[in-house]
Amino acid sequence: MRNYETLYILRPDLEEEVTADQVKRLAEVVTAAGGELQEVNTWGKRRMAYEIEGHREGYYVLMKFASDTEVPKELERVLRISEPVLRYIVVREDE
Repeated sequence: MRNYETLYILRPDLEEEVTADQVKRLAEVVTAAGGELQEVNTWGKRRMAYEIEGHREGYYVLMKFASDTEVPKELERVLRISEPVLRYIVVREDE
């Protein structure tokens, strides 16, 4: 199993409960696909360096997990089609 780190930015105009549900849903994608969730760190609303889809702020979430190589592919697929996600990146951590 390899260690991965995902940082994604959600739209800032979502209600708190919708944001919490989205964070929980994305964490469940990892566990349902066979990954082991290590940490979910919500950074909250922060100002972005540039405007994305008309938003100057975003709700940042950092998620660390361990899995085989198929889980990040599934997570990226879900992040790509999720309407509230503005940007995301999934990287493998160094050994």
